[in-house]
Amino acid sequence: MEVARPEYVPDPSFSREEMEALQDDIAADAAFADDHGIDPDALRLTDTVEDEGDYDPDGGPVVVGVDQAFTDDESVSAVVAIQDGRVVARETGRAPLEIPYVPGLLAFREGRSIVTALDSLSVPADLLVLDGSGRIHFRQAGIATHVGVVFDAPALGVAKNLLCGTPRRSLDDYYREGTRIPIEATDRVSAPIGTVIGHAFQSRQYPNPEKRHVNPLIVSPGHRVSAETTVDFVEALCAGYKLPEPTRLADAAADRVK
Repeated sequence: MEVARPEYVPDPSFSREEMEALQDDIAADAAFADDHGIDPDALRLTDTVEDEGDYDPDGGPVVVGVDQAFTDDESVSAVVAIQDGRVVARETGRAPLEIPYVPGLLAFREGRSIVTALDSLSVPADLLVLDGSGRIHFRQAGIATHVGVVFDAPALGVAKNLLCGTPRRSLDDYYREGTRIPIEATDRVSAPIGTVIGHAFQSRQYPNPEKRHVNPLIVSPGHRVSAETTVDFVEALCAGYKLPEPTRLADAAADRVK
């Protein structure tokens, strides 16, 4: 993949004020509407992805999962490309950990290793699926938005915890598999109050609510994908596990590389 907007590549040497100003610019350039030409049904997986194969230029869409692991002083990113139910490419990237974790500034801590990994990817990416938030972010520029705009690629974020915004229903209740709960912007988000900036999505659930339950995923558009289609994509890419296959495989790959 080629970097489309090098001026937005995360720079951990920036001050906090510079980082936040850059995020405002990224959000202004991000598109939170569908601009990808992908039918979610074309991505639907009926089983986990275990086979490897060659990229087919005439095949289906290529979905690239992105996840990170850490050593004491490095961020290690793994990207795994899936096409037609097979892994067709893998790459990794490394970068020094130069700043601590700060809520809302994740891309500046982990982004350089992600950019390195994606820049090395030999196959085109039709959709990026990142571990983290997209529009569900104080300045509408989470790591999925940041990376999506850097590469001008359709992107979405899948997080385990809600960074900001308000769900229309409590996330502490038991919900059946497939439930979608819109997340709305509050006055802590730069989007107009009430804007749907993502969803809580119940990708998997135990059948008996009296024994235990699975918490929903927090999914949000990154770039060139709408909030509603983001959930359609995640639902299509989950195949027996809570996480969608692209990020589940990328998570395992990052741990192996670490």
